[in-house]
Amino acid sequence: MKKFIFLIYVIYSSFAVSDEIDCNNIISTLDINYCAGIELNKAELQMTTYLAKSKEKNSYDKELITAIDKAQQAWKVYIKAHCDSIYTMWREGSIRGVMSLNCKTKLTKQRTHEIWSNFLTYMDSTPAVLPEPKT
Repeated sequence: MKKFIFLIYVIYSSFAVSDEIDCNNIISTLDINYCAGIELNKAELQMTTYLAKSKEKNSYDKELITAIDKAQQAWKVYIKAHCDSIYTMWREGSIRGVMSLNCKTKLTKQRTHEIWSNFLTYMDSTPAVLPEPKT
């Protein structure tokens, strides 16, 4: 399924320049998928930033870093399985791509918030290492 979405992105991006697409005024399925892909990329970039910062903050604890990495790998397996099931549920329609992308975006934002909450905040009034991500 990732290959399918990536293929749509590659094909579409070869025909359209991102400056030409107004994601606030989209009408075609390809535009919808393209814009949903942009949102997913933003969410993944933010999660990567928060994950890296959490590892940096806790770099003194190698066991914790290993546990964070293990949890992240398990999360990747989960998000793929879950959002693939969403794609399957909508397999008969052109909406399947955006539904799967939206699923991934939502879960990525939730994961980013969990990373922030568990590894980048403090129990006292000390400010968090990074601002609270929006879900």
